[in-house]
Amino acid sequence: MSIQKSPYQGFADLLNAGGHPVSPAELHGLLLGRSCAGADFDADSWLADAALLLETEPQDNVRNALIGLQQMVKGELTGDDVTIVILLPADDTSLTERATALGQWCQGFLNGFGLNTGGKDLSVDAKEILQDMAAIAQVQEALEESEDAESDYMEVMEYLRVAPMLLFTECAKPVAAAKPSLH
Repeated sequence: MSIQKSPYQGFADLLNAGGHPVSPAELHGLLLGRSCAGADFDADSWLADAALLLETEPQDNVRNALIGLQQMVKGELTGDDVTIVILLPADDTSLTERATALGQWCQGFLNGFGLNTGGKDLSVDAKEILQDMAAIAQVQEALEESEDAESDYMEVMEYLRVAPMLLFTECAKPVAAAKPSLH
């Protein structure tokens, strides 16, 4: 019986095979941050932002994966759910590795958000979320394997699954819907 790879590990393998020295968590954070800040869901602009992080032009398989990731994020942000699925290593991965990836995700989110906010005035709550993410981005290797640390990690992850929705609601332009014509 073979053990199936997690989506995170599959994406990491795809990026590594393409020579891209970036974690899937950081790329996903970048995408979600830019989307929450109001960047549209145009694939070309997303691929241009991703290319800066990838350091080389992505091959077709990586491009297709990035476009698929964007479609997933668009569905999460514009759908009826109130949580985001964060692309992180599987739960059976060491806590240190998962915490590092969570920090990379936060760093990517902050970069994507910063590139696309355009100097918007943010609410106190939005500023607090961004400050929290900046603090989380710094906490990476200080965690020891323990039940308390695992519980703390899960709490932070749950917070980060909901917090981006506030930023998206506050900053993003509504996705254009077809307007009925009046005749």
